[in-house]
Amino acid sequence: MRDLYFLLILLFTVISGYSQSEQLAKNYFDRGEFEKAENIYEKLLKQEPYNASFFYGLIATYQQLEKYNQAEKLLKERVNNTANAPHYLVELGHNYELQGNASQADQFYAEALRAIESRPNYAFSIARSFEKYSKLDRAVTAYELGMKMNPDAEYNIQLARLYGEQGEIEKMFSNYIDVLGNNPNLLPGVSRIYGQFITDDPKNEANLIFRKLLLKRLQEDQNILYNGMLSWLFVQQKEYQKAFQQEKAIYRRSGQGLGAILRLTVMAREEGQPATALEVLDFVIAEAPNEDLKLQAHQLRLNILQETLPQEKYSEIEAGYNTLFETYGSGSQMLSLYIDYANFLAFKQQKISEAEVVLRNFLDRDLKKLEEAALKMALADILVLDEKFNQALIYYSQVQNLVENDVIAQMARFKVAKTSYYKGDFDWATIQLDVLKSATSQLISNDAMELSLLISENSQEDSTRTALKKYARADLLAFQEKNSKAIEVLDSVLTQHKGEKIEDDALLKQAGLYEQAREYAKAEKNYLAIIEHYKNGVLGDNAHFYLAELYADKLEEPGKAQEFYEKIIFNYADSIYFVDARKKFRQLRGDELE
Repeated sequence: MRDLYFLLILLFTVISGYSQSEQLAKNYFDRGEFEKAENIYEKLLKQEPYNASFFYGLIATYQQLEKYNQAEKLLKERVNNTANAPHYLVELGHNYELQGNASQADQFYAEALRAIESRPNYAFSIARSFEKYSKLDRAVTAYELGMKMNPDAEYNIQLARLYGEQGEIEKMFSNYIDVLGNNPNLLPGVSRIYGQFITDDPKNEANLIFRKLLLKRLQEDQNILYNGMLSWLFVQQKEYQKAFQQEKAIYRRSGQGLGAILRLTVMAREEGQPATALEVLDFVIAEAPNEDLKLQAHQLRLNILQETLPQEKYSEIEAGYNTLFETYGSGSQMLSLYIDYANFLAFKQQKISEAEVVLRNFLDRDLKKLEEAALKMALADILVLDEKFNQALIYYSQVQNLVENDVIAQMARFKVAKTSYYKGDFDWATIQLDVLKSATSQLISNDAMELSLLISENSQEDSTRTALKKYARADLLAFQEKNSKAIEVLDSVLTQHKGEKIEDDALLKQAGLYEQAREYAKAEKNYLAIIEHYKNGVLGDNAHFYLAELYADKLEEPGKAQEFYEKIIFNYADSIYFVDARKKFRQLRGDELE
C-alpha cells in the first residue's frame, strides 16, 4: 500500500512537470521566442513520443523557424510508422506549401483525399486537418467523400457550417434541414444559425432561398418539421398570417396543443396586425379543448377590439362582455375579465362610477393575495382616473402590504409616487422614487429614475414648481386618455415657460401624443426642436431614436431613419437605445447581421 502511495505521488509529479513545461513552451511560442520553445518541445517529445500536443507543437515551431526539413522528417516518420493516421498527409502538404512548393503540396492533399476511398472513417480527421489550414474546399470534399463511401456517416452539420463560411447559403440551409430531419430536437440551435442569415425582409436573398428549399421539401415529404420551419421564417418576416397557415397545418396533422398558435396572436398584436390576431383568436376559440382556454381567447379578443374599433362600435364590445358574463357567471375565477371590463368602462367610455361598482363587488370575496392585489390595483387606477387621489393611495399602499417583495408591490409603490406627482406632492413622490431606483424590475427602476430626474430638474430654478405642476396635469390628462386636452396644456407650458428646463420634456411628451393622434408632421417638428436646442440634454438620444422610429415606421422615409440611427451610434454610445439603433441602422444599410 505504501509503495502504491509513493507511485501515485511520483506519477502526479511527472504529469505536473510535463504540463508546466508544455505551458512554458506555449508561452515562448506565443511571444515569438521559437528557439526556446523548440528546445522544450524536443525534450518533451523525446520523453513522450506519441503525445500529439508535443508533436504538433514541435512541428509548428520548426515551421516558424523555417526548419522545414526537420518538420518533414518528423511527419514522414509518422506517415510511415502510423497506418491509421492519413491526416498526416495533410500536414506534409502544408509543410511543402509553406516552402512555396504548391505542386508537391497538392500531391499530398490529393493522396489524403484518396485515402478516404479505402478508409472512409478517416474523413473526419482529414477534413479537420484541412480546416485547420483554411482549406475549406478540400475539407468539404473530404466530408462529402466520406459520406459517399460510407452511407452511415453523418457529416451534415460539419458540411453546413463550411458551406456557410464559403457563402454557399443554399447548400448550408439544405444540409441543416437534413440534420433536422434526423434530429428535430436540434431545431432551437439550428434556428439561431439560420437567424444569422435570415432578416425581416421577405426579399432578402437568404430568405428567398430558405423559403424555396422548404416548399420543395414539403412537396416531396409532408413532414410537419418543414411547416414549423416555414412558420419560423414567416415570423421573422413578420408575416403572421402566413405563419398562421403553417401552424394550422401542424395542429391539424400533429394533434399538438394551441400554444404556438396563441403566441402568434400576441406577436401579431404587437406588430400592429390586429386583423390577423383576431383571426387567430377566432380559430383558437373554435378549437379550444377546454373552457379556460376559450375564455382566455375571448378576453384577449375583446382587448384587441378595444384598441381597434371606433367609439361608435363600442356597443359590440359591451355585448361581447355581457355574453361572457352570461355564459361563465361572476365567480371569483372571472375576476381578470371583470377587471378588463371595468377598465373598458372607465378609460374608454368614461363610465367611472359604473366601473367602480363592478370592482367593489369583488372586495368582499374570498380572494387569494395576488387576486386581491390585482383587484385593488385596478380600483386604485380608476380612482386616479377620477382624480380621487387619496383613496387611490390607500389602495396602492394596501397592495404593497399584500404582496411584499413582489414586483407587483414595486409597481404599486411606483404608482404611489406617480399619483403623488399628479396631485402636486412632489416631495413625497421623490421619496418613493428614491426607493425604487434599485428595484429588481429594470423597467420600474428606469421609470422611477426618469420621473425623479424630471422632478429634481424642474424644482431647482422654480421653487413654486409652476411649470412642473402644469406638466404633471398634462401627464394626468394623457393617463385619462384625454390627449387633445393634454396637448393644449403642453402648448401653454411651451408658450409660458419657453427656455426653462421643462421645455424639452414638454416637447417630447407632446410629440408622443401627436404620434398617437397620427399627427406625424407635428411630432416630427417637436423631435427636431429638441435635437436643435437640447441635443446635449438628457433627452437628446430619446429624440433621435423616436424620430428615427417615426421615419422608419410611420413616414416611410428609411433614408432619414438611417441618418438618425447613425447619429445615436456616433454621438450617444452610452444610450439605452444604442444597441437597437445599431441593429436597425445595419438593417437599413443592408448588412448581414450576426
